[in-house]
Amino acid sequence: MIDFLVLNPLNPPYQGDFKSKCVSSIELETKSRNEMEGRLDREKPSMTNHRHYSARKDKKMETAAAQALFTPEEYLARERKALTKSEYRDGRIYAMPGASRKHNLITAHIVGEFYIQLRDRSCEVYPSDMRVKVSAAGLYTYPDVIVICDEPRFDDTHFDTLLNPTVLIEVLSPSTAAYDRGGKFASYQKLDSLCEYVLISQDSVRVEHYLRQEQDWDLTEFRSLDDVFKLPSIQCELSLQAIYAKVQFS
Repeated sequence: MIDFLVLNPLNPPYQGDFKSKCVSSIELETKSRNEMEGRLDREKPSMTNHRHYSARKDKKMETAAAQALFTPEEYLARERKALTKSEYRDGRIYAMPGASRKHNLITAHIVGEFYIQLRDRSCEVYPSDMRVKVSAAGLYTYPDVIVICDEPRFDDTHFDTLLNPTVLIEVLSPSTAAYDRGGKFASYQKLDSLCEYVLISQDSVRVEHYLRQEQDWDLTEFRSLDDVFKLPSIQCELSLQAIYAKVQFS
């Protein structure tokens, strides 16, 4: 609320020497009006300030959500109403960043290649809107590409949280690469159904293919567009030429 100054010409606000220091009521009124207009201009929010405030508010809300602890049920209730996706890890909710053009191209190419190879089989391919739950790690997340060749099992009757993926693929970005190779992979390894894990760089030609061998994971890397690698658990193969089609590197 703005406090307005009410002037009374019979009661001037200045009580000093009237002849030398007192201003007329007209001058005082004009001065006060100018001061008030200046004050209103200073207090009036600009669109830039409003955007900055909104950004700070959104950031504070994201930080608060990450710091607060939620049950899986609370997370799922929030997530099913949300306009954007978030990951649930050890009781905390983390907003997931948006994907770049290169990221989307690579993901679309992989889903397309799998569709062609699996369309006459019982396997299913899901893009990044299918959520995966890793019960042993307290994790709910959204892999970029999921393939399942067993009977799908879901967390509940919403059928939006898969429990038994066969192959998981993540397209790496600078902000997620360390996590995808480290903590997330460690969590994924707790999925008994998971046979293969693939990491694909979007900034260079590089594919990391992890194949489960009992208790170990064998890593093979591919760095040439002429390379083709097999995914034996689903009897498919992917060529790097197809993965990186139309992707331009700076």
